[in-house]
Amino acid sequence: MADEPDDRDERGDGGQRPGRPRPPAIYSVVVGLIFVAVIAVAGISALRSGDDREVLGSDGETSLPLAQFAVPDARGDLEGDANIAQDDCESSLIPCPDDEVRTAACDVELEGAIRVCDLFDKPLVLSFWFTRGGECEAQQDEFEAVYRRYSERVNFLAINARDSREEVQKLIDERGWTHPIGLDSDGALSNLYRVGGCPTFLYAYPGGILQRTSLGELSAVELAKRVDELIAASELRADSVR
Repeated sequence: MADEPDDRDERGDGGQRPGRPRPPAIYSVVVGLIFVAVIAVAGISALRSGDDREVLGSDGETSLPLAQFAVPDARGDLEGDANIAQDDCESSLIPCPDDEVRTAACDVELEGAIRVCDLFDKPLVLSFWFTRGGECEAQQDEFEAVYRRYSERVNFLAINARDSREEVQKLIDERGWTHPIGLDSDGALSNLYRVGGCPTFLYAYPGGILQRTSLGELSAVELAKRVDELIAASELRADSVR
């Protein structure tokens, strides 16, 4: 099943900076729970969930804090799904789970877990991908090239949806990827971010505030241009709040 390409992108602005090791409770874009896809659209294959909303930020939403999550590192041994439990249930757009025991994603302290809150100290680029979608693997090659160029100034994290750790590790070895990769084994994180296509990129200011999203294939040159724009916008934003 395939959809027409959609190469729109939207910009957001505003927000606040978090403290360490995690930001203070803030208005969250969404909520959920557990170490947890994907749906593909944006010009490649599709695996739709019951949620037909556009990817986060693509329908005019602005100034949104990224929803918190922790994912197993693809290069590690930690098993399980993505933890998408938020720390601000009372103000979340979607009610938190009813489970009596829950650990907010950014409070997870497990070896082999990647917490998105730890990446909020710099501008951040997220890439959602999976192996069943056309040029998704080739797009990660472009992501890798840009990561190597900008990794001192920008944080990068790729999220693989629903592929096995063995499949992802094989690709890491074959293609020489060095960028961080987290596993979204059952798709809950991709659903949380309303990802509808591969490739999907999200760009965020320091502090984890959404700047824009982009759907569809990008060359390394095009992606680098967007990263340059993110850096410039982040610097301007920082100057404006001093």
